[in-house]
Amino acid sequence: MAGLHVPPTSLFAVHTVATCPGAAVNRVRGHCGRALPVGWKAGRSRRRNMQSGWVEIFFLAMLAGFIGLRLYHVLGRRTGHEKPVADPYRPAGPDALRPAGRSRSESESPIQIDLPADVAPDVRPGLEQIARADRNFSPERFVAGAQGAYSMVLEGFWKGDADQLADLVSDEMLANFRAALDARKESGERVENRLLQVDRAEIVGAHMNGAMAEVTVRFDAEIVTVTRDAEGRVIVGDPATSVETHDLWTFSRHTASPDPAWLLVATDEEA
Repeated sequence: MAGLHVPPTSLFAVHTVATCPGAAVNRVRGHCGRALPVGWKAGRSRRRNMQSGWVEIFFLAMLAGFIGLRLYHVLGRRTGHEKPVADPYRPAGPDALRPAGRSRSESESPIQIDLPADVAPDVRPGLEQIARADRNFSPERFVAGAQGAYSMVLEGFWKGDADQLADLVSDEMLANFRAALDARKESGERVENRLLQVDRAEIVGAHMNGAMAEVTVRFDAEIVTVTRDAEGRVIVGDPATSVETHDLWTFSRHTASPDPAWLLVATDEEA
């Protein structure tokens, strides 16, 4: 190493130790003339700093590995339930019309619902469509509610109470009822009808019209019908005799509406 030139900015220490004879000025030396290994710095404090640096690097490496492992466990593993990334440029297919959160098989598979024993086979598909659009739909509960509405609408109309009808019928039906009530009032006639009992109420039709569900119910009932003129004379019916009626009433509801109420939208009589 006699010819080694050490620039002033070298990381190695240049020593001239007076107590060590023969110490060359331009040699890289340690104590008493012993040459220092390349890359090693003399001095105990520098050695401790270097060891401390290695400890910090090792600690940071372990910390990074631990964080990476945690991220892998949280984000990196495939569970089999990953959703494909949506492609905004891909044309919308039939699934775009399917309610959110429902798969093709769930939306198109038959719905298991409890049907009354007297429901006709040709009515079942319509009820399944409604149940698919409204998961809270129950044919049995619907029939019970429709029977209650049947009684309330008849009584409200017979008494001439349009306000009682407002929450039970559609706007169009309410307008028709009001017109009939106005005509009755103008003629001076008075109705004394009474609903004795509902013998039977069954669903005879069901279908979806867009988001609107429509269900038709046939009511077999016994009613006493009496209409008196302005003088109090009976002009229609007999107070002592009941008649059997067979009414077809259609109720409708928007399945996307938070309002669970079904409204009467049409009435008819079975021939």
